[in-house]
Amino acid sequence: MKTYTHYINGSFVPATSGETIDSEDPYSGEVWARIARGSGEDVDAAVTAAKNAMEGEWSTLNASQRGKLLNRLAELIEDDAARLAEIEVRDNGKLMAEMSVQTKYMAEWYRYFGGLADKIQGAVIPTDKADIFNYTRYEPLGVIAMITPWNSPLLLLTWKLAPALAAGNTAVIKPSEFTSASTVTLMELIERAGFPAGVVNTVTGLGDEVGVPLVSHKDVAKVAFTGSDVSGQKIYESAASQIKKVSLELGGKSPNIVFADADREAAVMGVISGIFAATGQTCIAGSRLLLQRSIHDQFVERLVDVAGQANIGDPKSPDTHVGPITTRPQFDKIIEYIDIARKDGANCVLGGGPYTGPGAKGNQFIEPTIFTGVKNDMRIAQEEVFGPVLAVIPFEDEDEAIQIANDVIFGLAAGVWTADIGRSIRMAERLKVGTVWVNTYRAISYTSPFGGYKRSGLGRDSGIDAIYDYLQVKSIWVATQTSTRNPFVIA
Repeated sequence: MKTYTHYINGSFVPATSGETIDSEDPYSGEVWARIARGSGEDVDAAVTAAKNAMEGEWSTLNASQRGKLLNRLAELIEDDAARLAEIEVRDNGKLMAEMSVQTKYMAEWYRYFGGLADKIQGAVIPTDKADIFNYTRYEPLGVIAMITPWNSPLLLLTWKLAPALAAGNTAVIKPSEFTSASTVTLMELIERAGFPAGVVNTVTGLGDEVGVPLVSHKDVAKVAFTGSDVSGQKIYESAASQIKKVSLELGGKSPNIVFADADREAAVMGVISGIFAATGQTCIAGSRLLLQRSIHDQFVERLVDVAGQANIGDPKSPDTHVGPITTRPQFDKIIEYIDIARKDGANCVLGGGPYTGPGAKGNQFIEPTIFTGVKNDMRIAQEEVFGPVLAVIPFEDEDEAIQIANDVIFGLAAGVWTADIGRSIRMAERLKVGTVWVNTYRAISYTSPFGGYKRSGLGRDSGIDAIYDYLQVKSIWVATQTSTRNPFVIA
């Protein structure tokens, strides 16, 4: 059985305690690997290595040289994408069909930010001050703590790591204790790409034993986190006590809004993609279906028919549509929310419990579940379930759709399905979310910013905007002529 260790200062090292944590395969329920159980001592060693790297060889590389390293890493990731996908599937139970695409595609983020590294330019500012030359420059923040979730470990790490390195920062990564193997494996490629020791470090372990000391470490300049809003709030509060910068990509309760004039079949498939792809374990899950009342019954009938045909089972099989829930605690949470929905009066028209039929090897499968008769003040419509559970809510017109869609604490994403281009623009302008998809869902790119409004977070991943979250601007004033002036008056 393979043991995955920390990666600190260019070396793979065990936890100082020698302890490990078992990692289970969500499909079989069997322990397949062990990961190092880190501590504050391991965190301190990693942060020290990252700080020293900031002041050492890494600081001597210019932006173009950093870009070349990122491009080299992209090539290595593409070459090794199949192995990375196999590890992710074994660790978190997501479909091989999706992960094999995802691990290969993530190389584009390193290429994009590798190309962007030497194109971040300051400015010469024409101030109102005579005989003074004023210009700005962008500089890295320093050591970045990166805390990543279990649902898409490598891709969501990439969204942080690529811009942070392009900007000249160093990193200490804390992956989820449930899915650390792929991140540790990525460190092999970091090493082969030629990054100096200490630039990228990984410490595995539990949140209170690794995450807490990492966030609070005095030499960490910024925390970049993806996860639940509750955990994000705790990190924000801790970072605020030391005036640290943060990027938080948190939860969602995204509305998928279907109007009567939409392409019916395309919308059905888009709704299914929004909630049942990735077994609903995604922050952008379209977990609320807002349906125009005139098509409600017919649309739900077709939706139930198509979703009910989904193949459930082995995530490694190309024929599987819905895999297992990644962790047992998450499985229990989803079942609890299904029970809450029933008690609150919602009507379950599909699924509604554990799946134990053909293809279910372990005990962490949940049927694709659809509830109708949902009111937007029900918990099933307000709280993030993070599983294959859809709440259907009817509406009459655009105004009511907007009122329902925005009436949650989250604001990560939304989908709009309509044949009316004017309506799509009006809806996109009024929706209080960071991403709006029109007649599609779950589309992402390294070129486009991603992030949330409200309790869905702060900052942006991807696109040019992302790199500025890892930079600070300095203004420099140079007197072009020496002159005598009153020293007690502002210049």
